[in-house]
Amino acid sequence: MENVRGKIVLVTGAAMGMGRLYALRAASEGAAALVLWDISADGLAAVSAEVEASGVVAHSYVVDVASLDQIRDAAARVIAEVGVPNVLINNAGVVRSAWFWEQDSERDTEFTMRINTLAPMHITREFLPRMIASGEECRILNVASAAGTLSNPRMAVYAASKWAAIGWSDSLRLELEKAGHRHVKVTTFAPSYIRTGMFEGARGPVLTPLMHPDYAVRRAWRAMLAGRPMLLLPWSVNLSKVMRGMLPTRAWDVVGGRWFGVYRSMDEFKGRQDLA
Repeated sequence: MENVRGKIVLVTGAAMGMGRLYALRAASEGAAALVLWDISADGLAAVSAEVEASGVVAHSYVVDVASLDQIRDAAARVIAEVGVPNVLINNAGVVRSAWFWEQDSERDTEFTMRINTLAPMHITREFLPRMIASGEECRILNVASAAGTLSNPRMAVYAASKWAAIGWSDSLRLELEKAGHRHVKVTTFAPSYIRTGMFEGARGPVLTPLMHPDYAVRRAWRAMLAGRPMLLLPWSVNLSKVMRGMLPTRAWDVVGGRWFGVYRSMDEFKGRQDLA
């Protein structure tokens, strides 16, 4: 797929941050229609106005992706009112940081797993059979995290949610290939910390500076269009993954934790105070 011109593009978590940037990117390429999902009605209205200023039709849906019922209802409306998306960007995500035993099982743990892990699965399941049946070239971009490749203190639940997301996303890619549905390609995006406010206070490990969201979206977009299986950013994430696989656990604790500072990266985390 060279671009999304003439395609229907759906973006979750579209009201701010990288979701907004994905939406604007699709609009700049001449998407036929943009379907925007978020829990914030005000944020959706603002992004929809930006999209439509570029001449692209925006369809906004207030959806709490933690709710399977709302996902099903919204998906049915999208199919009836707009059509089947050619491009699905599972971008919505949340983060909670604390010692695991200090997190509330429902407000923090279950909430994080619903948004980061189950929502992409449920959303994809609602559209994927029709994407397959269309026979058209389709793309699915699942935004995971480098936290899903390495253990890290003060983000046990977040790491677990993204670990699961990576396993599901890449397994789905293989299932589609094995079943012969190669016109639907899945890309898993696993970035380190990005300057969106979501990880306010987090410190990038050595060789891993906080990335600018425009750069991250540009790289993820290119990988998605190309049908690249997985993109880890920056390059040091791949290095850490390889070293973690080669070294004994305690040796990695010293190298990754003490020397590279991975285990200290969330010590001063504050997050988005407006979403706390």
